[in-house]
Amino acid sequence: MKKIVIVGAVAGGATVASQIRYYDKEAKIVMYEQDETMSYGACGMPYFIGGEITDESSLIAATPEKFKKEKNIDVRLKHRVISINRNQKTVEVLNLETQQTFEESYDVLILSPGGKPIIPKTPGLDSTTMFTLRNFSDMKKINHYIKTEQPKSCVIVGAGFIGLEMAENLANLGIKVSIVEKSPQVMNIMDPDSSALVEKELLEHGVKLFKGNFITKADGQNLDLDLGEKLQADFILMSVGVSPSTELAEKAQLTIGETRGIVTNLYLQTNDPSIYAIGDAAENIDFITGDAKRVPLAWPAHRQAYIVARHITGDNIPFKGLLGTSICKVFTQSVAITGLNEATLIERHMKYESVVQTAHSNAGYYPDHAKIFMKIHYDSPTRKVLGAQVVGGKGVDKRIDVLATAIYAGLTMDDLQALELAYAPPYSSPKDPVNMAGYRAK
Repeated sequence: MKKIVIVGAVAGGATVASQIRYYDKEAKIVMYEQDETMSYGACGMPYFIGGEITDESSLIAATPEKFKKEKNIDVRLKHRVISINRNQKTVEVLNLETQQTFEESYDVLILSPGGKPIIPKTPGLDSTTMFTLRNFSDMKKINHYIKTEQPKSCVIVGAGFIGLEMAENLANLGIKVSIVEKSPQVMNIMDPDSSALVEKELLEHGVKLFKGNFITKADGQNLDLDLGEKLQADFILMSVGVSPSTELAEKAQLTIGETRGIVTNLYLQTNDPSIYAIGDAAENIDFITGDAKRVPLAWPAHRQAYIVARHITGDNIPFKGLLGTSICKVFTQSVAITGLNEATLIERHMKYESVVQTAHSNAGYYPDHAKIFMKIHYDSPTRKVLGAQVVGGKGVDKRIDVLATAIYAGLTMDDLQALELAYAPPYSSPKDPVNMAGYRAK
């Protein structure tokens, strides 16, 4: 009987445990999670803070008791794996409640440690009320603070996915929000023209933007910015980014890659074939270029979990790489991206062309329609789709998913013309915006 030890019990860890049990009814599976909650919907946390989701327990998909009863999987919360002995195939585990340590043996070890928020070294930061939003405990702390202290203002540092989602949810609570972003644009993974639409939406909803800027000094509620501005805020939400939690892997001399993630092969094995890595801390490859890539989002973690489970149970299904397909709600706009952006294409000296399509989400005469901005990059010689960005009021998710599928399937811009997509006035037009982008390509 194979014994499998899993480090981390959120998206990747909980999913891989369930998948292994589905394919192997006999394996002994033990999961260790340092937090007090397992298998929660991290992507829903901003919407609980904003009041869209009213029951925090609805974010919790499973409990240790449920995993034991329904799947015969042992889950031990408030336990931190602190070292790996690869030669003996054991891990050392610290019980965070008793502070006692013990050893656990394994045949297979799966690392799904996630990441930790990046906090810049800023003079005086410890004098402020500051939060990060990375786990369930963080969410509860922020929610309790807002409920009890009723703050009037917040500075969000970082204009990525979490920063923008929190800007919307905090603004909807009546809190004055300012965003400080070190890059010259919000959502810096997007092209500038796509990002400009997001900035317009933020400004129209009263969010103040301080781009190309960062906090140089903090003194309680008073913040000094690099470009000379002075801000006041009841609290700070630090949303600069996530650093992969690789300390355990580094101590075990597992290979760390250029993205600072744990290097994995096609089956998510590390340089030790008995140890796999998945989720935010795992480095994989870009689907298009083959370059090292790490995408700390839910879809990659779930897909990687499936592939690891199949590989452990005897079926070799390769992981083909990452497109980084993602979507974010910013007030009335949806913002989505897949594949390569313009900066990456230029950096790699790839021959490409771009087409911009502005259209209605569905028939213009139908009462409920919205504008869609779509930008698609394609390879000049082959005309294959390389990347896309879509911003609009509705129907954005449909278009980005079609375009992500087109990239995965190796479709060309001419193929986009020929796609037979569903049409009725409430949903689209006889020639969908994706079709029209294909026709517009040179």
